[in-house]
Amino acid sequence: MADSLPEHDRILQEIESTDTACVGPTLRSVYDDQPNAHQRFMEKLDACIRNHDREIEKMCNFHHQGFVDAITELLKVRADAEKLKVQVTDTNRRLQDAGKEVIAQTEEIIRCRVQQRNITTVVEKLQLCLPVLEMYSKLKEQMNVKRYYSALKTMEQLENLYLPRVSQYRFCQIMIENLPKLREEIKEISMSDLKDFLESIRKHSDRIGETAMKQAQQQKTFSTTLQKQNNVNYGRNMHLGRSRIWESKNEITLKRTFEEDDEHEEEVLTAQDLVDFSPVYRCLHIYSVLGDGEIFENYYRKQRRKQARLVLQPQSSMHETVEGYRRYFSQIVGFFVVEDHILHVTQGLVTRTYTDELWNMALSKIIAVLRTHSSYCSDPDLVLELKNLIVVFADTLQGYGFPVNRLFDLLFEIRDQYNETLLKKWSGLFRDIFEADNYSPIPVANEEEYKIVISKFPFQDPELDKQSFPKKLPMSQSVPQIYIQVKEFIYASLKFSESLHRSSTEIDDMLRKSTNLLLTRTLSSCLQNLIKKPHIGLTELVQIIINTTHLEQACKYLEDFISNITNISQVTVHTARLYGLSTFKDARHAAEGEIYTKLNQKIDEFIQIADYDWTMSESDGRASGYLMDLINFLRSTFQVFTHLPGKVAQTACMSACQHLSTSLMQMLLDSELKQISMGAIQQFNLDVIQCELFASSEPVPGFQGDTLQLAFIDLRQLLDLFMVWDWSTYLADYGQATSKYLRVNPSTALTLLEKVHRGMRDSSKKNNIFAQFRKNDRDKQKLIETVVKQLRSLVNGMSQHT
Repeated sequence: MADSLPEHDRILQEIESTDTACVGPTLRSVYDDQPNAHQRFMEKLDACIRNHDREIEKMCNFHHQGFVDAITELLKVRADAEKLKVQVTDTNRRLQDAGKEVIAQTEEIIRCRVQQRNITTVVEKLQLCLPVLEMYSKLKEQMNVKRYYSALKTMEQLENLYLPRVSQYRFCQIMIENLPKLREEIKEISMSDLKDFLESIRKHSDRIGETAMKQAQQQKTFSTTLQKQNNVNYGRNMHLGRSRIWESKNEITLKRTFEEDDEHEEEVLTAQDLVDFSPVYRCLHIYSVLGDGEIFENYYRKQRRKQARLVLQPQSSMHETVEGYRRYFSQIVGFFVVEDHILHVTQGLVTRTYTDELWNMALSKIIAVLRTHSSYCSDPDLVLELKNLIVVFADTLQGYGFPVNRLFDLLFEIRDQYNETLLKKWSGLFRDIFEADNYSPIPVANEEEYKIVISKFPFQDPELDKQSFPKKLPMSQSVPQIYIQVKEFIYASLKFSESLHRSSTEIDDMLRKSTNLLLTRTLSSCLQNLIKKPHIGLTELVQIIINTTHLEQACKYLEDFISNITNISQVTVHTARLYGLSTFKDARHAAEGEIYTKLNQKIDEFIQIADYDWTMSESDGRASGYLMDLINFLRSTFQVFTHLPGKVAQTACMSACQHLSTSLMQMLLDSELKQISMGAIQQFNLDVIQCELFASSEPVPGFQGDTLQLAFIDLRQLLDLFMVWDWSTYLADYGQATSKYLRVNPSTALTLLEKVHRGMRDSSKKNNIFAQFRKNDRDKQKLIETVVKQLRSLVNGMSQHT
């Protein structure tokens, strides 16, 4: 109980000192205390209230007298206040009446002052607006006279200087709204002018290029003439340092020559005389001012790339005439001349990187186009003109700083094609020469004719020079003609090698390689085809061999000829040699082989007309007619071979005899021939004897001993074996090196013996009435049967051994 009273005092102090809105927690603590604490707190509260009431009452009693005194004083002042109010009201009325006129005049003054201020403001604003209006009027005038760059500058001044001063006015807002539209209009107009410009340069690019190429060619001709005047050898490096063709980088100078009053004057034309470049300058400036320079650059480059693709697209028939190529090159040169001009007179519109990229793209396309179209050219003159155009084209663009090495590399490819067209053309010339040749030695009636021939062909023969006229040169008419045409080919090949910026050594090497192709492929092929032609006989083949011999000897003169025109000594380490020696040797070998073949064919023709009676009882006592004709033909033929090298004639004679021997042997062993009489063997022996006599007569000089007769040794031993009927010796000596019949093969002897055996049996059957009187024939047949058995055993032994 005693503890709760101080707690209640604390709570009451908190209630008195705390804001009424925050007494909730304090009052809650009353209820949270001990039981009946609420009752005690209420009692404590009532006591506290009674204490406060007593204090209030004491305070009121203390101040009551002062309050009464104050009320008394206020009542005394009330009457004086009423009098003051009346006096103030009267004074205010009189003051108001006196100030009405002053107020009226003051308001008038204020109104005038306001008007004056407004007028001053209007004048000031008009002074600000008039320059804007003047500039806008100036802008409209500039637009009307198409001074767009100046108009843009005027717009810039309006926006940055004038319009901000009067931006609050409505007409200024209209102007501000119109300016972007005017800019777009200027952009559209300048872009339209640019398109017209692009169309103009597309139309005039071929003329620009043609003039540029013409002047480049004149520059080159002048340099070449100057070089020759300074006694510079032809074979030295022809690659002259190129300076820029035009006099100024900022101006394309094009020259043309015209005739007037019988005088030639030279007029210098600028690019603007052919193409007006102002649209591109104007458009570039306009877009730069508008801040769209990059957009303009991209558009210009994109359009020029499109034009480049159009320019680089050739006509399908371009390869047919040189004019097609010339127009193609002129358009490309004109295109890049314009780009070079734009590069040097503008800043940033095109860059060297851009032009190099564009040129590399164009160069790849040009090379592809030229590869394709040049492959269609079959005329060497057209290919040569194309080469000259490419050289001028390359020199012109090189003068503008464009790399052209790939073009000269392409020229080497075209040079190969040019050589192919030359080879094809010369192949026809060679064929015509061979067709027109009579394949007989060249007759010369006098010294003048002889000099004419040797002026065309380097022929020297001291023995022939000693002979008196008329006389004959060993070669036929085709030899000097072929030699002349080879020299003409070298000249034609040299024409292409000029102006390729190559040294004399390289040109010399190219000429020798192309000449080697002419000799080893074209001329060799023509000779091979000529030799294989059916109408070419033995006489013609002999003359061809003689001709190739003289052409082979002339190869060294061709090498000297090439060295003279290129001024390169043959002793140079890297100088190529002509392969004419092998060419003409191959042709000779082919002709020799053809001679051997035709001789054998002729022998076969005679053999085919042989008409032996294989059943005759006795021989005619003389050689067969066909064989005598064959021997006479061989004699006359070998007489023609006197002009041939000895080895060739000997080989031909040996080959003919061997083929004749083989053919006669095959005739005896023919499987269709079933039986042969001894009379036929005797007749055949007479024919072989004639062959041996022919061989021993030395139809071709140079054979040692009986070398040529050995061609018939197989036949001779076989026939001797049957004529002598020396089978015991053959069988006894078989396999020995000293055998008399060493060259007789058992199978050959067996085949022929069986045919003779059948012949003898048939003969016996026909004469069977007297068969009992022919004991010798019966004994001979028994002997034959015995020999046949022994020969078969030898043949079987040989096969088993094999």
